[in-house]
Amino acid sequence: MRVTVSRKAHFNSAHRLYRPDWSFEKNDAIFGKCNNPNYHGHNYDLTVSVTGEIDPETGFVMDVKILKDFIKSEVEDAFDHKNLNLDVPEFKELNPTAENIVVVIYDKLKKVLDSNLDLEVTLYETARNFVTYSGN
Repeated sequence: MRVTVSRKAHFNSAHRLYRPDWSFEKNDAIFGKCNNPNYHGHNYDLTVSVTGEIDPETGFVMDVKILKDFIKSEVEDAFDHKNLNLDVPEFKELNPTAENIVVVIYDKLKKVLDSNLDLEVTLYETARNFVTYSGN
């Protein structure tokens, strides 16, 4: 029997959406206000869902405390109150769009989870704008 366990989290980060190989005008046309050279911030909400078989001994798919600790070490400690463009190595060469952020978060968490668990990550950039990635 496969069951999904989910944990919500939150972090605050600043970023700028732009491509250094484009002119300011082209960046502005594509990314608009998100191209602000002084950056802008978001209060990101995150839902991490892990799917797997229920362990007959513990009754858990995975201990939610362990999932909480993974989210803290891999995501919150790395991204919270950071400038994604300047402070997070994964975005030195990668535009920190919501789409790219969710894939980076997925990759970081997938590395620390048991390989028999499926993972899905949903990142809310605003209450109305969110992206989901499950490794496909």
